[in-house]
Amino acid sequence: MDGDSGSPTGVRDAIRDQALAAGFDAVGFATPDVGPEAQNRLIQFLSDGWHGDMGWLEAKADRRADPLVLWPEARSVVALAMNYGPDRSPLDILDRKDRGAVSVYAQSRDYHGVVKKRLKRVARWMHQTYACEVKVFVDTAPVMEKPLAARAGLGWQGKHTNLVSRAHGSWLFLGEIYTTLELPADTGETDHCGSCSRCLDVCPTKAFPEPYRLDARRCISYLTIEHKGHIPREFRVAMGNRIYGCDDCLSVCPWNKYARVVTEPALEKREALAAPRLAELAALDDPAFRELFKGTAVKRTGRDRFVRNVLIAIGNSADPDLASVAERLLDDPAPLVRAMAVWAMYQLVSPQRFSDLRETRLVKETDPEVCTEWTNGPREGGPASL
Repeated sequence: MDGDSGSPTGVRDAIRDQALAAGFDAVGFATPDVGPEAQNRLIQFLSDGWHGDMGWLEAKADRRADPLVLWPEARSVVALAMNYGPDRSPLDILDRKDRGAVSVYAQSRDYHGVVKKRLKRVARWMHQTYACEVKVFVDTAPVMEKPLAARAGLGWQGKHTNLVSRAHGSWLFLGEIYTTLELPADTGETDHCGSCSRCLDVCPTKAFPEPYRLDARRCISYLTIEHKGHIPREFRVAMGNRIYGCDDCLSVCPWNKYARVVTEPALEKREALAAPRLAELAALDDPAFRELFKGTAVKRTGRDRFVRNVLIAIGNSADPDLASVAERLLDDPAPLVRAMAVWAMYQLVSPQRFSDLRETRLVKETDPEVCTEWTNGPREGGPASL
């Protein structure tokens, strides 16, 4: 009987109870299959080269497209989610030009560790209780988490390609437990985006060529976190003061009206990361960067890439007082930093001042990319102080 605790349905219900007790906010079950639509989207995404520097997506595409390639013994997937709803609109800080905008998910402890610890707790209980085999995954593994979560009924992939939930909006961390248990699958969620296109319209860099398709190379989250080189000039002004990630497309989703503010202590926001001052962030050396962002997702970008982002925000600040901050970094050991210090100076000082700096510094510069920044001169918008 379905109500029997030893039946497949009874086992599924017991696992759901354990997951909720462990701190997850949503639990669903699916077969180990992402479906042909998700597979085709992945193939097209990689074929178009829209993954940019994220070579790991291509290197393990076969495992990502088919859970049974990753683990042939899997018979069911337990899809789990944790709410991280913000207590204020992430868009508010975009008007505070002397501050940096850090994506909501990165303002607390690194969610990878938080989610994985709880996944392991549930998986361990499953193994001990049902003598099954289990494997846990969260984000960094070659798993298509969003299609699996949708097939498990946790939500649907919105036009911004992220998971949307009728109960939690766009604010969910995802994780999976693959298991050898054969469990009844939940009914997959249907798409409730309708004619809404707010997430597409708000994107500063027009990273969505069409609904449900993302060109990561244009995405500010990709540019500030994954991209290892210099930020292309065409995107710098559009980045504004976003220094780590971008929440714009998530923030405007109408389904967020049903979301609730996160109350999980392990994901408590660090106020120092909610609205950090650009001048203070630009002054970070490597040890100070590691200390400030210890235990957070931001630390994984490294100091040089992070300060690169901060300098773009400084250049976009239209605040001449921040020019001295950028000028100090013209001698930074990292070419990534020096190049964006030059660009920030383009935006903040007069043409004569910039010309004087170029005359004395270009002759000593050895990095070709930094030299290019010096010789290009101001383009988009011109210096703020004419």
